[in-house]
Amino acid sequence: MAELFKKILIATDGSKRTQDAVDMGLKLAREHGSKVYAVYVVDTVTFTSIPMDVTWENMYQLLKDEGEDAVKAVKDAAPDVDVETHVLEGNPAVEITRFAGEKGVDLIVMGTLGKSGIDRLLLGSTAEKVIRIANCPVLVIKSSKK
Repeated sequence: MAELFKKILIATDGSKRTQDAVDMGLKLAREHGSKVYAVYVVDTVTFTSIPMDVTWENMYQLLKDEGEDAVKAVKDAAPDVDVETHVLEGNPAVEITRFAGEKGVDLIVMGTLGKSGIDRLLLGSTAEKVIRIANCPVLVIKSSKK
């Protein structure tokens, strides 16, 4: 069987709501013998209007630590898969797609909460933004809201 997905990017925020996407990404990686990039993005866009001070630095460090834990959890869940972990900074959709392009990723796997109404209209979801700008297929796994 030809290797359909040689490189898979699994985007995670470390929450239970993205666990279904992580599980699916790892399942596909096992089936295709894929390399996995586990990616967490510290969303620094929300901090651009906040003055740089100790509070911001503490919050940034908390988010970075959360990211390290999130990608480590993906790696720990799949000792039989080649998983490379990365914590990035910036706009999540932009950074996910930029990283995927740089690494030649064949598939992006991510979860969604299924935003609706005014939140979706005003903000759009990260998954929707990734779908619009990615240069590879994107598999979005709807959360089972466990």
